[in-house]
Amino acid sequence: MIRKSQLAVCVGLFLTACAVGPDYERPDVPMPGQFKEFGAWKAAEPKDDVPRGKWWEVYGDPVLNELVERVAISNQNVAVAEAQYRQALAALGIASASMFPTLGGNFSRTRTQGVSSSMPSSVSGSTITPGSPIREVDRLTFSVAWELDLWGRVRRNVEAGETAAAASGADLEAALLSARAALVQSYLQLRTNEAQRRLLDETVVAYERSLEIARNRYDAGVVGRIDVVQAETQLKTTRAQALDLGIQRAQLEHAIALLLGAAPPDFSLPVTARLPDLPSIPAGLPSDLLERRPDIAAAERRVASANAQIGVVQAAYFPALTLSSSGGYQSSTGISDLIMLPNRFWALGPTLALAFFDGGARSAQKDQAVAGYDRSVATYRQTVLTAFQEVEDNLVALRILDEEADVQREAVDFAAESLRLTYNQYDSGIVSYLNVVTAQTTSLATERVQIELKGRKLLASLALLKAIGGEWGSGDRNQETGDR
Repeated sequence: MIRKSQLAVCVGLFLTACAVGPDYERPDVPMPGQFKEFGAWKAAEPKDDVPRGKWWEVYGDPVLNELVERVAISNQNVAVAEAQYRQALAALGIASASMFPTLGGNFSRTRTQGVSSSMPSSVSGSTITPGSPIREVDRLTFSVAWELDLWGRVRRNVEAGETAAAASGADLEAALLSARAALVQSYLQLRTNEAQRRLLDETVVAYERSLEIARNRYDAGVVGRIDVVQAETQLKTTRAQALDLGIQRAQLEHAIALLLGAAPPDFSLPVTARLPDLPSIPAGLPSDLLERRPDIAAAERRVASANAQIGVVQAAYFPALTLSSSGGYQSSTGISDLIMLPNRFWALGPTLALAFFDGGARSAQKDQAVAGYDRSVATYRQTVLTAFQEVEDNLVALRILDEEADVQREAVDFAAESLRLTYNQYDSGIVSYLNVVTAQTTSLATERVQIELKGRKLLASLALLKAIGGEWGSGDRNQETGDR
């Protein structure tokens, strides 16, 4: 014969083990054996909660470091994501509260006539007494209700809340990563803009010397007026290009102010004389992809949440058992005599509820939950595939930009040599000033492209850092002066 203690254990195990609905398993995702551009890759468990470190410090720029530190404090998009995360935690608290009994209390005073005060007015069978006097009835009631989670509806709901809160936490990390990356991007573009401006300012000084030479030769009767006009045109055009860069720099500065939660008029950045360092890519980079991308972690946790919702809906097909009790005191002789044994009443009993016909509502709700799960699985897989694409895109961009930068460096050298030779020929009277203008234009264009390539390499490195979730584990930086 089973003892009462053994029976209690069996019932407890039943209540904790029985939960309808599918248990969660991470969906399969097509995984390439290796990256085209980098080599072998291994799948890994999401580790978006692992601190990434200050990945932006790989650019070796103290001003940038100080700005990025401010993003987590003052960026409004991050503040929105943080508030949404707190909402998700509160929703989890609401779901978890359903696992415990509900305790309540109530005190009321009513004036009644025609109902005998010998029994509580809520109890059936009260005596009706026509013409009876008006009475004041005081009533103090306490109640307890607890729904037994026989089929796991509450537990599945808590499971869905936990994974939804975890997804919201990953969303917060994604928002923080995105805001930091956006600030770094604007900063790198701004510094590239300044490098372009420095080149144009230096070129303007060189063109002013060329104009002076052309005027002296014209005053001496060596050359015609056309040389002076061409030199003036070249100088004015270059000055206009330098001024035009001011638009982009101002707008980039405004963008940084917005990312810092500041009004553009209240924010300014001093001009610097160098580009940030170009970071190098460490070996073993691809193995970290799924471990640190918060958007992938968020998508996977939403799959788990949607899976739990299927169990919540399926539990509606089974009866709900609620244990409830209430009791208290009722008196019509005054509040001072309320809490006395003759005025006591109580009620205790279970409630078993089951819907026999709902017009297909539960079936539709289950279909809706299954469709929501399928949607979250597709979103998760698409997020993973997009991550692979982003890493591949930026790896190939960095590789080709490196090759292009080498070729462009040679083009700059040849253009400078061509300009020097053309100047010598012009001084010797062999060629016209138009040849000088052409050589100057070519030399300036090649140098501007060289700076543009440096900026593109910086942005590609940033995009790669963002694609792997930040912090690739190496503090090494490219110290070549040609990449500054």
